[in-house]
Amino acid sequence: MKEIAGNAERGPVVASAVVLGALALLTLTVLAGYPVLDLAPAMAVGITAAVAYRTLLAWQSLLALLILVILFIPMRRYVLPGSLPFELEPYRLLVAFVLAGWTASLLVDPRVRLRRSGLEAPLVLLVIAALGSLLANSSRVATLEKDVVKDLTFFLSFLVIFFLIVSVVRTYRQVDVLVKFLCGGGAVVAVLAVIESRTHYNVFNHLASVVPLLEPRELATAPEAGRGLRSYASAQHPIALGAALVMLIPLAVYLVHSSRLRRWWLAAGLLVLGALATVSRTSVIMLVVVCLVFLWLRPAETKRLWPALVPVLLAVHIALPGTLGTLKNSFFPPEGLIAEQKANVGFRGQGRIADLGPGLSEWAQQPLFGQGYGTRIVELSRENAQILDNQWLGTLIETGLAGVVGWFWLMSRSVRRFARGAKEDPSPRGWLLAALAASVMSFAISMFTYDAFAFIQVTLLLFILLGLGCVLLAGERARVAARRKPAAAR
Repeated sequence: MKEIAGNAERGPVVASAVVLGALALLTLTVLAGYPVLDLAPAMAVGITAAVAYRTLLAWQSLLALLILVILFIPMRRYVLPGSLPFELEPYRLLVAFVLAGWTASLLVDPRVRLRRSGLEAPLVLLVIAALGSLLANSSRVATLEKDVVKDLTFFLSFLVIFFLIVSVVRTYRQVDVLVKFLCGGGAVVAVLAVIESRTHYNVFNHLASVVPLLEPRELATAPEAGRGLRSYASAQHPIALGAALVMLIPLAVYLVHSSRLRRWWLAAGLLVLGALATVSRTSVIMLVVVCLVFLWLRPAETKRLWPALVPVLLAVHIALPGTLGTLKNSFFPPEGLIAEQKANVGFRGQGRIADLGPGLSEWAQQPLFGQGYGTRIVELSRENAQILDNQWLGTLIETGLAGVVGWFWLMSRSVRRFARGAKEDPSPRGWLLAALAASVMSFAISMFTYDAFAFIQVTLLLFILLGLGCVLLAGERARVAARRKPAAAR
């Protein structure tokens, strides 16, 4: 889809015809007295598509658009109109469109082909774990078929985006552009999260007034949990928002080192503020993990950044007054953190430590493949299971040892490969690999503190980052092979 099939000379003629036709239609609309504002947006979209369709349909443009949709249109908060058996969310429609184009390109365009990522083995194990859990629990699955199918489609969308990136993104420059879209878009979301924390106004709850095609579903409300208002912006929950923004902070650090531009320092600071506006302990833990990974892979440079901690804390105190104290109290509650996490036994959303005993007992009944992928329902009025703020435990119960081993293998293999590449390469590419290792490691650790896979936005970001890292490693392998060929010929 980088180039549209057909006569190259025909493009400007078609575009000119569309533009002239649109202007003629607009003129007739004015002369006939019809409301111009009703027609103008559709005409503007049509003209833009006609003039710039080659650029708009390039793979990099489609992936950038997908990133912006993931960041700015809240999952499960808006749908598109239609009478389908499932809710048509914008990101689902875009993924389906891109998948159709990718499939067609694989069939007709020799330049587009499947490429190895190096992560096929753990991903295959994850697929086997999911399908094996369904086959081992066929009677349970039959009663929850709709929920299981929905979760499987989400999982499929993760794999589609991952392999699409690996297949169509080829160069370091293309990766760099997509990273800039991730950081720039994340910084905008972070600013709006900080504004939400100060004004209690969430811009993302009012997108339907800007994009009439969007139909709002029940709007999310951010639970306070004794910590005051917690921003959630375009995410499904404050914890998920904080996790997503923290995963983008290492990318901003990479851009600071690769470009030396001050705007990426600003982006990094805004991402930190946005993450802390969620008043989430998970965000703080992930920030610590990010720092430790950079200390491991870039020790000298990381140590030089420690003095920046003072102005960062000052900025947090000014922009988010009371947040630092609230976070401190959340880590050190009066009754003690361990006691807090053992509390509310038997209630919905009991403490994380209180979940361990009952959760392990459930897993022991079906240790290999678990109870069935997507069969644990925690929605109010439909729940058949306890909410688990521990994705590793939830995965163990749903897909058994097979699922946990698959996810652990995927995370550990990715971090090892990215870290090895970062240590061997002091260039900006090495910094980006170090940043990706930090992001993936922070996500893996965060899985101990919340049900990460229930939040589509942050999980999609994980697979996007995994794909970008695999592209960088594949490019380096290709360069090494190219250097060896002349040597072998000699």
